[in-house]
Amino acid sequence: MNWALRMSSRVLLRKRTAVDADTKPTRIVILGGGFGGVYAAMTLEKGLRRRDDIEIVLVNRENYFVFQPMLAEVLSGQMGILEPVIPIRRLCPRTHLYFRDISSVDVEKKLVTLAPGYRPRPLVLEYDHLVIALGDVTDFRFDPGLRAHALPFKNLSDTLRLRDHVLRVLGEAEIEDDDELRQELLTFVIAGGGYSGVEVAASLNDFVREVGPKTFGLEPEDIRVILIHSKERLLQRELHSSLGEYAQRILRRRGVELMLEHRLRSATETHAILDDGSRICTRTLVSTVPSSPNPLVESIALRQKKGKIIADRTMRVEGSTSEWALGDCALIPHPSGEGDCPKTAQFAVRQATTCAHNILAAIDGRPAKTFNFTGLGSLGVLGHRTAVAQLPGGLKLSGLLAWLAWRTIYWWKLPGIDRKVRIALSWLLDLVVPPELVQSKFDPPQAMVHAHFEPGEYVIREGDVGDRLYIIIQGKAEILKPGSFVSEPEVMAEVGPGEIFGEMALLDGNRRGATVRCLEPLDVFTMAKNEFSHLVNFLPDLRRNVEQIAKQRQSTTPEPVPSDDACSTS
Repeated sequence: MNWALRMSSRVLLRKRTAVDADTKPTRIVILGGGFGGVYAAMTLEKGLRRRDDIEIVLVNRENYFVFQPMLAEVLSGQMGILEPVIPIRRLCPRTHLYFRDISSVDVEKKLVTLAPGYRPRPLVLEYDHLVIALGDVTDFRFDPGLRAHALPFKNLSDTLRLRDHVLRVLGEAEIEDDDELRQELLTFVIAGGGYSGVEVAASLNDFVREVGPKTFGLEPEDIRVILIHSKERLLQRELHSSLGEYAQRILRRRGVELMLEHRLRSATETHAILDDGSRICTRTLVSTVPSSPNPLVESIALRQKKGKIIADRTMRVEGSTSEWALGDCALIPHPSGEGDCPKTAQFAVRQATTCAHNILAAIDGRPAKTFNFTGLGSLGVLGHRTAVAQLPGGLKLSGLLAWLAWRTIYWWKLPGIDRKVRIALSWLLDLVVPPELVQSKFDPPQAMVHAHFEPGEYVIREGDVGDRLYIIIQGKAEILKPGSFVSEPEVMAEVGPGEIFGEMALLDGNRRGATVRCLEPLDVFTMAKNEFSHLVNFLPDLRRNVEQIAKQRQSTTPEPVPSDDACSTS
């Protein structure tokens, strides 16, 4: 009997599949799993109810949605790592999910190509309607120094990477006996005076000033937190001047140094370099600027302005019938007629709701809705149970009352009852339990790392442990003779693009035998010692060539000390 039922079910499934193949459902593909993408999928699911003629597909790199306004509390330890994270499957149970990178979008053929998975072949998705909600990124593409040495603060992985880094430098500062290096370790620089920069600076300042003295035995006066902003006051675009000035007073009172009307120009491993040429010695640089749309957006053949897709107030892309855009990657006119919609979650969520309604309306032949939301105010947290809030009706709040409003509003906006309960319990525990200091270290060490140096900086110093090989991409450096670092430097050679240095200490296991100093802005790839050893061990000819060139270079050195000179890669 059971066997017969199973067979009949399989026959019905085959018939249904055959029917489905003939009546292909309308496919809506959503790109991005942020506020815009996830809320668009959620709204579409509510609108579909029991309809099976429409298929929803969401493409995102991660399988989770991050409630970004609470990331700063993860950094400071007031909230657990997974508290502001919600699985997308739980929020969008009817949506087909693809957790891959997006390779390309062809709007003429209506195709989205995804990166390969376990098999080295791409996955191509056809669509009838495309929702582009890719958000924006902290864009370091045009500054190799920032790309190599600045830490962004945009998503969960950025937050965990920064938290691990801060715990590491605090631990190193506890045991470091070099005063100069110790000061570099205890100097924290944040670039950007918008919401992200202010919240990171406030949370980081609270965290290091609490756990530094209590846990690591550091002196409070040795800790420096510096916030750099290009405008004349913080939160200039986001809040009323009185609230921005209040934020400045609070941060200064808590030890944050403000450098207003300055811009971060570049960075090296040991310095943050400003637009006026001044340098701040630091081993921790967090940059929330510059911000720009996702680089993939630029490659999509749709009308754009300043890297953003132009859409109207129905979220339909200008000049298109099947493509829709919303959130930070789109230019949508503000309902007030003044400029475009701001890049905030409250606008992205309501744009997603409007977009979902209009897609279903387009499918069913109904009239579209126009986006009319003008905003519900702004809130920003300043750490230590303090915030600023600008609410509808011109109401301005600051201090503890604003902080309570911030927590209440964002807690209420959390999707899912289970997440609300988890975060409420986490906040209660934070009142009595000290912050967690465990490092996650989720990112594996990289074999090849890009690094940037400015003129006058030392790339390697005589006597250091030989741990990496350096390959010059662009710029120049000079090799100083052994023993000359402590006196008047004597130049032994200059090296430029296409040359390497640092190989001798890796080959013979000795410490660095010479000093290398940067002459021009220098970009290099560095290879870790283990990877270099594997490479030359598996390629005997390469090892013989490197050893031969190293011996030739060593023979030109007047001192009988093993020297790290440069050799050509050709």
